[in-house]
Formats: sequence, structure tokens, C-alpha cells
Amino acid sequence: MNRTRIAGLFLLLPVLFGAAFPAIKLGLDYVPPLLFAAGRYLLSAGLLLGFAAMTTDAWLPRTRGDWVAVLGAGVFFVGGTGLLYLGQQYTTSGVAAIIYSLIPILTPLVAWGLLPHERFSRRYLLGLFVGFVGVALVIRPEPTNLLGESVVGEGLVLLAATSVTLGSVLVRRYRSTMSVVALTGWAMIPGALIQLAFSAALGESLAAVRPTATAALLLLYLAVFASGVGFAVYFYLLERLGPLQVNLISYLIPVVAVTVGWLFLDEPITALTLAGFAVIVVGFALLRADDLVPMARRRLRNRRRPAA
Repeated sequence: MNRTRIAGLFLLLPVLFGAAFPAIKLGLDYVPPLLFAAGRYLLSAGLLLGFAAMTTDAWLPRTRGDWVAVLGAGVFFVGGTGLLYLGQQYTTSGVAAIIYSLIPILTPLVAWGLLPHERFSRRYLLGLFVGFVGVALVIRPEPTNLLGESVVGEGLVLLAATSVTLGSVLVRRYRSTMSVVALTGWAMIPGALIQLAFSAALGESLAAVRPTATAALLLLYLAVFASGVGFAVYFYLLERLGPLQVNLISYLIPVVAVTVGWLFLDEPITALTLAGFAVIVVGFALLRADDLVPMARRRLRNRRRPAA
């Protein structure tokens, strides 16, 4: 039963996270991007901190490491996602999700210098190069149109993915004594405040918000399911499967995002976009071959082992 539960949650998580990209895209018709992001994270922060307060004693930041982790994750991991909302004004939800799938490849690169034990190998550099080739195929910048709306939007999404990666690395560097759920909830508060500050600087106004039932449902989905339930499921799987296997979910998320965007938003799916995504996956496989091959062998041995 436990294996069935874990398998079901493993399939549920990319659905929750993948559908978030089309939900953001659709929500931008009703709410300015940074106001939309801030509203999502403030609501989700309340849910996660309430859950943490009921389930653990380690939910308040106490040490210097706690506060540094909260600020690092808040500024970069949460605050940086505002760039995703800005970028999705000019690109499809499927393309945004594919660019975000570069995060597992970016992580060792961003960690270099911040985490002393991180080292580059030739295969890593090859995987990094292949991953960026995949992103180039997705974005397809043209020399005559480098400042076109779609290229700028996709560039903002790539910056968001880099910022999220930096936030996750800072959390690893400055170890927190809090539960991860509590840390995420606390980080959402400064992240949302940063998004509100930039929202004001860009001239976003509450007068531009269209308070419809659709807008409310999209906000609830993002705050409750994509963030609240999604993070809880993510942390549950992280404890039981480890980071490598959970990171494989990153490559199911774009499949969901592209499919939902095509079904409900009439977003086109081009062969070159799919080819770019496949190249990114190859880059990740090159990067983590030392981990993936032994893991595949263990799973194969377990399947061949006769039942007791």
C-alpha cells in the first residue's frame, strides 16, 4: 500500500505543479503579474505556517542560520518567481515550464563557490552545454529580434529559474533548524513583500484587478494546491525517495503544462519546442549519469528478486 501511495503521489505532484503554469497564464488576464504572485504566496504562507504550527515544534526561526535561510529563500526562491509571472505575459505556459526544467542542470553550476564540495567534471560541462542547447531550441532567439516580446519573456523565465536555483542552494548552505514546510512558509512572506514593492515600482494598481470567480479560483488553486498541497507532497516524497528521484518530476511537469495549455488555452505545440525539451532531458541524463545508472540497476534487481 505504501508503494502504491508513493507512486500515486509521484504522479500527482507533476500534475499539481504542471497545471500551475497554465493557471498563471490565465490568471494574468485578471490580475497584474506581480500582484498575482504576491497574493498567491501570502495566502500560501498562511496555510503552510498554520500546518507547520500544528504538526511540529520546529516552526519558528530561532538561529542565525534560520533567518539567513528564510531571507535567502524569500528573496531568490520565492521573490524571484515574480520574474516568471512577468515572463509568462509574453510566452506560453508550456515553454515556461520547459525552461524551468533546466533547474536540476543549473543547480551544480550555481552551487559552485557556495557549496565547497561541489566539483565540475567534463561530463557535467557537457551536460550543461547540452541543456543550454535545448533551451536555445525552445527560445530560438533570432539576431534580428533579440528584444522581441517572446524572447524577452522567455529570458525573464530563465532568470526566474536561475533565481529559484540560487535560493535553493542558499538554503542548503545555511542549514535551518526549522522544518522545511515552515521554512518555505516563512520565506514566502519576504518574497511576497519584494514582489509587492516591485509591483508598486512598475505602476501595477489594484484598480487593474478584475475580481471574478475565475480569478479567485485560479488564485486558490495556485495557493492551496500548487503551493500548499504541492509542497507538502514534495517534502513527503523527498524524505522517502531522496532528491535525485524527486528531481525527475521536473521532467514530467512540462508534459502536463504543455498538454493543459494546449487543451484549455489553445497554445501551439511545435516540433522544435518538443525537441528542445528532449535535449534538456539528455543534458540532465549526462549530468547525473553516475547516480542514474546505479539507481536503474538497483530497481532492475529489485524487480527480478522473487517475492518472499
